[in-house]
Amino acid sequence: MALESLLVIILVGAVAGWLAGLIVKGYGFGLLGNIVVGIVGAFVAGLIFPMLGLSVGTGIAGAIIHATVGAVILLFLIRLIKRA
Repeated sequence: MALESLLVIILVGAVAGWLAGLIVKGYGFGLLGNIVVGIVGAFVAGLIFPMLGLSVGTGIAGAIIHATVGAVILLFLIRLIKRA
């Protein structure tokens, strides 16, 4: 993996994690935590979206939307697990 690809993944993960933290109020994990939540969220959305036949677009904006939706799903799951 090239350095540029790694930087794009980190940037998309950071933005997606930050946006998901804003959407799901009360779940800010700091910069590193937001990056991790965004990257894991992108993975979650990458598993769920194809099964549902959904596509959000291409490019950086599509990747950010994709990862944000996955991160929101992940944060809701974390919230459910913490309450149980």
